Amino acid sequence: MAKIKFKLNGEIKELDTDPSRRLLDVLRDDFNLTGPKEGCGEGECGACAVLMNKEIVNSCSVPLANVLNKEIITIEGFSKTKRYQVIKDSFAKAGGVQCGFCTPGMIIATESLLNKNPHPNEFEIKIGLSGNLCRCTGYNLIIEAVKLAAEAGEGLW
Repeated sequence: MAKIKFKLNGEIKELDTDPSRRLLDVLRDDFNLTGPKEGCGEGECGACAVLMNKEIVNSCSVPLANVLNKEIITIEGFSKTKRYQVIKDSFAKAGGVQCGFCTPGMIIATESLLNKNPHPNEFEIKIGLSGNLCRCTGYNLIIEAVKLAAEAGEGLW
């Protein structure tokens, strides 16, 4: 057991727990944050994506020890921002959501991409979303959603 202190969605948290636990399990089991989802459990699908110090990571592949003194933003925390609202509205307008399982990870990936590149071209969007799998949409509508978000959020990123 070890004390792990980190910032989660703007609040300082400290856990006395096994530092080898996966961040995904801690988020879901200890904090009841169910936006990050268990998809593949191998860091390949992006369903569990969160931001760690503003960088996208797959929380199923991150041991809790690696979040010591870091900032973690989940979809629940991000949903309280204006940037989230722009991305969410763009996904809805473009029809980039079907079953919704991948949507939190796709939104986190979109935020990560636009934070680094506020004016991505289609190729850059595909690269930015490449760590996230969707079984429903075929990606074209999601790519359109990211384009709309970049345009609608001009000046936010």
